[in-house]
Amino acid sequence: MLKTIHSGWAYLVVAMCLIATLNAIIGMIQKKPFQSKDFSLSLITLIVTHVQFLLGITLLGFNNQFGDMSMGDIMKTAPIRLTHIEHPSVMLIAIVLITIGYSKHKKTLTSEKKFKTLSIFYTIAFILILSRIPWSSWLG
Repeated sequence: MLKTIHSGWAYLVVAMCLIATLNAIIGMIQKKPFQSKDFSLSLITLIVTHVQFLLGITLLGFNNQFGDMSMGDIMKTAPIRLTHIEHPSVMLIAIVLITIGYSKHKKTLTSEKKFKTLSIFYTIAFILILSRIPWSSWLG
């Protein structure tokens, strides 16, 4: 059941990251004033991604398919390496980037800098998230 929730929530994560990233880029390019909706969008994205990470870490803790495999064997087995090493590690980096971007944008005073900060951090995080989704099991 936890895997189903984690997989379903992932759609929300991808959608929110896409929307927040595009919103920040458009706001920066069009030099829009930073409004409460922009703040809410970045906050909701932060919350959604953190919830997903907690679900994933919990799932990883309950899903030990290593058995007696050595770390060398795990690293040689691409599907296990992806789901148990690469995916959680890269997602952690993405969550850290989203958190840093969100925190930094709150400390900036101008709309242009707020949008620029969110654009940079959320875009990099979004690319990382897309790069390590286990697409074959997610869409299959």
